[in-house]
Amino acid sequence: MNFHTHLFRCFIAFAFAVSFSEAAITLGSSLRASVPNQAWNSSNGDFSLGFTPLDSSSGSSFKVGIVFTGGVPTIWSAGGGATVDASSALHFQSDGNLRLVSGSGAVVWESNTTGLGVSSAVLEDTGNLVLLNSSSQPVWSSFDHPTDTIVPSQNFTVGMVLRSGQYSFKLLDVGNITLTWNGDEGDVVYWNHGLNTSIGGTLNSPSLRLDPIGMLAVFDTRIPAGSFVAYSNDYADNAEPTFRFLKLTRDGNLEIRSVVRGSGSETAGWEAIPDRCQIFGFCGELSICSYNDTSPTCSCPSANFEPFDSNDWKKGCKRKLDLGNCSSGINMLPLQNTKLLQYPWNFPGIQYSMQISGCQSNCRQSAACDSSTAPSDGSGFCYYISSGFIRGYQSPALPSTSFLKVCGDVLPNQQESSDVSRPGDKNVKTWVLAVVVLVTLFAMIAFEAGLWWWCCRHTSNFGGMSSQYTLLEYASGAPVQFSYKELHRVTNGFKDKLGAGGFGAVYKGVLTNRTVVAVKQLEGIEQGEKQFRMEVATISSTHHLNLVRLVGFCSEGRRRLLVYELMKNGSLDGLLFKGEEGQSGKFLSWEDRFKIAVGTAKGITYLHEECRDCIIHCDIKPENILLDEYLNAKVSDFGLAKLINMKDHRYRTLTSVRGTRGYLAPEWLANLPLTSKSDVFSYGMVLLEIVSGRRNFDVSEETNHKRFSLWAYEEFEKGNLIEIVDKRLVDQEIDMDQVSRVVQVSFWCIQEQPSQRPTMGKVVQMIEGVIDIERPPAPKVTSMVSASGTSTYISSNLSNFSTTPTTETPASFSSSLAALDMTPGGSKIEKTSSSLLQSRYD
Repeated sequence: MNFHTHLFRCFIAFAFAVSFSEAAITLGSSLRASVPNQAWNSSNGDFSLGFTPLDSSSGSSFKVGIVFTGGVPTIWSAGGGATVDASSALHFQSDGNLRLVSGSGAVVWESNTTGLGVSSAVLEDTGNLVLLNSSSQPVWSSFDHPTDTIVPSQNFTVGMVLRSGQYSFKLLDVGNITLTWNGDEGDVVYWNHGLNTSIGGTLNSPSLRLDPIGMLAVFDTRIPAGSFVAYSNDYADNAEPTFRFLKLTRDGNLEIRSVVRGSGSETAGWEAIPDRCQIFGFCGELSICSYNDTSPTCSCPSANFEPFDSNDWKKGCKRKLDLGNCSSGINMLPLQNTKLLQYPWNFPGIQYSMQISGCQSNCRQSAACDSSTAPSDGSGFCYYISSGFIRGYQSPALPSTSFLKVCGDVLPNQQESSDVSRPGDKNVKTWVLAVVVLVTLFAMIAFEAGLWWWCCRHTSNFGGMSSQYTLLEYASGAPVQFSYKELHRVTNGFKDKLGAGGFGAVYKGVLTNRTVVAVKQLEGIEQGEKQFRMEVATISSTHHLNLVRLVGFCSEGRRRLLVYELMKNGSLDGLLFKGEEGQSGKFLSWEDRFKIAVGTAKGITYLHEECRDCIIHCDIKPENILLDEYLNAKVSDFGLAKLINMKDHRYRTLTSVRGTRGYLAPEWLANLPLTSKSDVFSYGMVLLEIVSGRRNFDVSEETNHKRFSLWAYEEFEKGNLIEIVDKRLVDQEIDMDQVSRVVQVSFWCIQEQPSQRPTMGKVVQMIEGVIDIERPPAPKVTSMVSASGTSTYISSNLSNFSTTPTTETPASFSSSLAALDMTPGGSKIEKTSSSLLQSRYD
């Protein structure tokens, strides 16, 4: 047996030696662009090194590189992909240096291995070109000098760089991977991806590797099993032999691509930045990136600008009239749904402004301001941007409005990248455009008239057509009016129940255009038809990235229903609280929780401070915070409080309270006027739950039988922040600075005095670290009830709080408190010497 084993090993060694000798490249060998199909090949035939023509028809320009079978893809290029002529050659010189020279004899690239004892070279089966010494030890390899691609079996370590155009990709010593735009004025890191691990600080010797099945991970002695980074969507798909590789594209994106052997074409299975308009410099300076049906396009902001080169939008745009020599006056070009960004990303000044008009006029009057952006994201900021590398991103989903200085009259017609006209063609194209527009309008009018005429003649079929017609309403952004019969059909008879809340039950439905929606059956509606429609119009006109969109409504007799967009990940409580019914089992990392906290705050800020008709929500709680597929928070059920009661929602009695236990502000119980500060209190309670992963009204031995908010403050005072944090996060990576900010903000929000609570706009600034946070006082609430039949709310500081009498009896008041579960086990009633009953909840 030992003899056979030894014989087998000798045979394998001999076979390897033969294959090596076949693939070996000897000193003095050369490759020439003028000799077609000349190449150095790997022994398995998968890879080859040679000249690749850039234009197969002319054959006048070439690149030298290592390509996979069939010429796709190029995994390494000599000189970073430098272009050479047809007289160029790649020489493996007798002194061991590998050199690429042009037809004129100029050195384009070389390996700089002269005098290092190089005696041969080999293109390995992995695609690695290796220069070897006489002992067959590697002296230089292409894997150690990558260009724009990483392949399986290749270790990408700290210090190595992928480059493509103005972009570069690096691995940092902490294990993060980054994408950087390399401009003339400096570098901008526009993508920084951290490890999915709790290990912090510098690693020992991290390396990035791509598995053949499509998994990308970082390895180190501290994380020998690797930390997952990304995976291709054809991960482990073995239906066909597939070659996968990681590539930095010319557009500045990082992609895991795949090639099925013999197909000759690449497909992208993962992108670092799916929205390519978010890639810094994707479009050049003073240009706007937007989308057509599927692809990003670059254009100049208006006819006040022109492209430097219509064939290369990386060069950007320029003003036709310079601002420095403007004799016709400077105006501001408005850009709707657009945000402008600048290099470098530190703005020279940030102006707090609640009015978009101020963001425009103040920039116009400032010589230092070249453009401005009002994000309308709840922060209330207006960004002033000085001259420099300014680029724009335009999307219908962006609430931002931007303004750009121009010389002379504003010419807002946008010049698309695919429609840059020659001067002689302008008049012709104008007439053609006018004719097309008129014909299109006439056709639309004729179609709509014919549609309505047909519907009137076939009234029995009108119900079937109405669901199709709603698609036109939906596309326009207006609320769609559904019939009850339609909603009964799209919800399959209201069978798939998603949940129920204070305003009614919610059911899943699928519209005609396959849009999945949530249909809410409202209960307790007291408004008439006209008032209901007015309130629906107000809700539907309220648009923000962190608000759930109202798609449509139904109003037939006493049947009132609202149709919302459906959030894929449901409500926050389903992911946050373990052990509760309906809990999804998904785990929220601290990064996810912080994003949800900020997003929710921005949505509420928009309701309070920025929308046309400001709205007090009245029922902020995890159940009304919905999460889309990317865990972006969206506030739901806003505006419904006014639908339930015709009376001013700021003056509610206990009998009309629709809020939820544990989240009601003290002024609810005191029958005091409600303001936006009532929502701030509820949001503060939600913040504590986001940090702790437990209900704020939970009482246990762990909290010494105290309400969680008060116990949490005691731990905060002791410096034991980690005790407040969800135990499931303890072994994860947590930003304790963020935790500290969020906890302190929550204590400010739940102060019993509304005047002590911050506005939601200020809450956003405190959470994001824009402004400093003062140490919050301990939260505490006291309620007092008169034995004579009137109840009075008394705070710890009477001088700062007003009181309002009610006709509530002590018994009924106490039962109301118990019903709302505002205390552990109900209210505690004590008789005082002044014949007052004091109800205290701690």
